[in-house]
Amino acid sequence: MNKLKFAFIALAVSASQSIWAGGLLTNTNNNIAFNRNFARDGAIGIDGVYSNPAGVAFLSKGLHLSFNVQNAYQTRTIVSGMTMTTPGLQGTPYYQPLKMNGGDENGNKKFKGEASVPFIPSFQVAKNYDNWGFQMGFSLIGGGGKCTFNDGLGSFERQVALIPAMLQNMGITTTTPGYSVDSYIKGQQYVFGLQLGTTYKFNEHIAAYGGFRFNYIYNKYQGSITNIHANIAGNDQKLYDYIGAAAKNYQTKSDTYSAQAAATTDPTIKAQLETAAAAYQEASTKFAKAQPNFADRYLDCTQTGWGITPIIGLDVKYGKWNLGTRLEFTNHLNIENDTKVDDTHLFQNGVNTPNDLPGVFTIGGQYEVLPSVRVMASYHYFFDKDAKMANDKQKYLSGNTQEYLAGAEWDITKGITISGGMQRTKYGLGDGTYLNDMSFVTSSYSYGFGAKIKVAKNASLNIAYFWTNYSHFKKEYTQTIAVGGSSISAQCSDDFTRTNKVLGVGLDIDL
Repeated sequence: MNKLKFAFIALAVSASQSIWAGGLLTNTNNNIAFNRNFARDGAIGIDGVYSNPAGVAFLSKGLHLSFNVQNAYQTRTIVSGMTMTTPGLQGTPYYQPLKMNGGDENGNKKFKGEASVPFIPSFQVAKNYDNWGFQMGFSLIGGGGKCTFNDGLGSFERQVALIPAMLQNMGITTTTPGYSVDSYIKGQQYVFGLQLGTTYKFNEHIAAYGGFRFNYIYNKYQGSITNIHANIAGNDQKLYDYIGAAAKNYQTKSDTYSAQAAATTDPTIKAQLETAAAAYQEASTKFAKAQPNFADRYLDCTQTGWGITPIIGLDVKYGKWNLGTRLEFTNHLNIENDTKVDDTHLFQNGVNTPNDLPGVFTIGGQYEVLPSVRVMASYHYFFDKDAKMANDKQKYLSGNTQEYLAGAEWDITKGITISGGMQRTKYGLGDGTYLNDMSFVTSSYSYGFGAKIKVAKNASLNIAYFWTNYSHFKKEYTQTIAVGGSSISAQCSDDFTRTNKVLGVGLDIDL
């Protein structure tokens, strides 16, 4: 029997996936002002330290501060299907094996993961002089929080679902085939960004920015696969113990027949005993070789890495119009494994893996319809295909991520501003080869709204809520799985979707 490859614990590839707004690997909601109106790339405010850094030059002289806290919750849902293409299996329980452990009548099973960020802070600081300005910002620029799959994933379960068929090939039969397993996966992914930069205001219309962001990546993955059981002769058996006991039993019988063969002088009886001993020895070896496939397995791995993203920006202000743009260059970096336990043999200690952060180009505009009403629009283009990933996964993308954003603000009074916006995110997912249940995104629409309330002469409170509606992406493919010394082909499918909700509050102070 070929060794089962429990690839589902390669949850590491889901690292760097944003649970907030943004591209494949990037968070763009780094200030509450964004949450209530996404199209901030052409707006002037302290939140521009991230979204429009050149525009911050047009804030008044002095010190400007912004402190923000967000709470995010997301679910990731995959409906996985599996139908064997072997003609002889049709009409048997092995034809759609996921049915044997919670799958529906069509052979599909749902796997759901939950990700949460209960408390994520960020801040932006800017000090403006007559022409020069200096900025600093800190935020969770990528990843964000923990994602837990309490029942594993379909990529793993498909292999476990073939165990009843494996047992039949080994001569272990039952009239009520079935299996069960306890699996658990937990991943934590964070990309912390500290941004520093300088602005120069050429005149009352044009300002430029130059700076960089120091990025530190911290990923941690823990997983376990335990208690693999199967129905044997009507009884639920833990396979590691059952197969081990069978191997010892066959070995004992082989040794007994070998001893009897050595003690007899009758050539006929001797030949019969030696034949029986060889048969039991073969069975013992077969079962002993199979036993490790059903052993409990664990993973505990931490990954870290760092890199620097250069950033430039330009802002043009004229009359009722303001236009802002920025360019973040791709940050080429690796992450290194610090592995304490790895029964999967997928995370060798000390190994470095490419984990580039893609560059992004943004452009946005704001128009003052009335002194109290402003409308905005923005465009984001992420250079995903230039960002190298493990196993060159980026090559499976059909194109780069694009985002279209729009919003509006209304000053109801001198102290209260309300705003709302939407964002369309389109990923270049191609035929879906890029996606798997360990790492997936789907195109989406996001909607946000909120308010800015002046609470003191020089302080304002921001509060906002936004949610994201993700589309479904169905991937269909043929998978060949090695089992029992032979290869079995299956027609597989995965239907991916997510949910996302973020609540945030922030305080802006001008000194």
